[in-house]
Amino acid sequence: MPLLPGDSLLFSVGLIAGTTGEINLIYIIPLLILAALLGDNLNYFIGRKFGDLVQSKEKILFLKKEHIAETEKYFDTHGSKTVILARFIPIVRTIAPFVAGAGEMKYKTYISYCVLGAILWVTSITMLGYFLGEVEWVKNNFEKVVLGIVFVSVLPIILKLIQSKTKQ
Repeated sequence: MPLLPGDSLLFSVGLIAGTTGEINLIYIIPLLILAALLGDNLNYFIGRKFGDLVQSKEKILFLKKEHIAETEKYFDTHGSKTVILARFIPIVRTIAPFVAGAGEMKYKTYISYCVLGAILWVTSITMLGYFLGEVEWVKNNFEKVVLGIVFVSVLPIILKLIQSKTKQ
């Protein structure tokens, strides 16, 4: 889901696991990795099936042609590792699997990078929350920390919007 704040949710899960012990990371991290993989693979196969249709339109729902073009640039610059890098960039993380499917990236290549990216993303952000949950300021300012993560997550999008507005 492109509108869900994935980074802050992962961080929060880690923080709750670290501070309350109510969530066991041994179980939750593999489940979160599986959820990330299921979502990305669904997007990949939707891209494979409907990529031509979406690219022929200017906009379908939340997906704009410019978002696809931007993600394709990432693929051109960084190749298959874009599937990993995209995990850490909001919006791009949602569109990259679709573009990989629409661009007919071989599934064997895609799934290798997708699995590695899901493991790195889920584990790093969740464990960051887990370990920072021990910091007294973080415990006492949970809402501020989560809002900060959401802000940092959308900062690249804000900067890109400002950049595109100043070019006009």
